[in-house]
Amino acid sequence: MHPTYADVKAATDRISGHVRPVVLTPSEAGPGRQWRLALEHLQYSGSFKARGAVNFMLAHRERGLLPRVGVTIASGGNAGVACAWAARMVDSAATVFLPDSAPPVKVSRLRALGAQVMSGGESYADAAAECERYAAATGALRSHAYDDPYIAAGAGTLLEEIVAQAPDTDTVVVAVGGGGLLTGVATAAAHHGIRVIAVEPEYCRAFNAGLAAGHPVDVPIDSIGADSLGARRTSEMAIAVAAECDVRSVLVTDEQIIAARQFLWDDRRLAVEHAAGTALAALRSGAYVPEPDERVAVVVCGANTDPSDLAG
Repeated sequence: MHPTYADVKAATDRISGHVRPVVLTPSEAGPGRQWRLALEHLQYSGSFKARGAVNFMLAHRERGLLPRVGVTIASGGNAGVACAWAARMVDSAATVFLPDSAPPVKVSRLRALGAQVMSGGESYADAAAECERYAAATGALRSHAYDDPYIAAGAGTLLEEIVAQAPDTDTVVVAVGGGGLLTGVATAAAHHGIRVIAVEPEYCRAFNAGLAAGHPVDVPIDSIGADSLGARRTSEMAIAVAAECDVRSVLVTDEQIIAARQFLWDDRRLAVEHAAGTALAALRSGAYVPEPDERVAVVVCGANTDPSDLAG
């Protein structure tokens, strides 16, 4: 079961005042084209993940389900950073299991937030297994990077803010990893009659493959965006919501992602991670071609990156 629109509305009320409202800004899109960038990389914790993490933490506190030992999560980085940030907000502790491939910049952020950082093995799946064992042994509350109704509903609050600022939005374009952002955004978008374009790297395509199969399947991961979008399989929630809502899956190459990320720096001086360039890459590459009068919002989802390779 994926969250309902009522869950997204409840999350909107719950996290109000705890997250930064998204900033929408126009982007160059050619004559008659109206693209807006949703600058969610400016969010607390450096990504949209703050929304779900705060909703998860506050909802469990409301229900008296926050254990003294704290919360634990497995993450490629961004969800862990958001979890640690939200845990600190409610005076709780966070233990984060990372795959060995996690970027040093995200490890540093986690430690700066006071999280206990644990090595979880080679892949996200390995880190998730270690996290499960830790939760069972200690009684820590197990959070999830994407496959949790509170996490997904929190992510859906982003679409509510986009609609509040730009009620004429026809389409929202989002990058997809495990599917938490997609699940929440698509749930809210369906209520407002907005189509969703789900974008993945061609060699990091868990949602695309699951959609084709009709259920989650394992895929190999080999992409420059894997540190944020590297889930080996998408959630059942994401597949279910895609079947009920107007969701289209498209793929882009690593080269197109790199070019889109570089464009955001060259054109706007936005230093974002490769996952945040993935959604825009679908438009700039032609993987998705909007109608001339289509009003498109593109989610720039995170900025937990080392920007040194953007100089020039």
